[in-house]
Amino acid sequence: MQDRIRGFVLAALTEMNYDVSEVTGTTDLGPAGLDLESLALADLAVQVEEEFGVRFDLDDMESTALMTIDEFTAEVARRIAAAPVGGGA
Repeated sequence: MQDRIRGFVLAALTEMNYDVSEVTGTTDLGPAGLDLESLALADLAVQVEEEFGVRFDLDDMESTALMTIDEFTAEVARRIAAAPVGGGA
């Protein structure tokens, strides 16, 4: 699952005009790596939410900026696994 998430994240970043040619799993999303600004992080989060059915709160954006690609994909996978089956209601 993490490979699928990682592929989606890299594709989304490419569509957002970020150069991912030298990105590895240890590349930071924030200032020490890709340097995604808050609007770009929010855009990425929305795309991940729509693709995988998970939710990110505004409070999550600050901690997301400190994550590496691998940490972010692991967090998305964790949220997918924790999501209720059938969507509730």
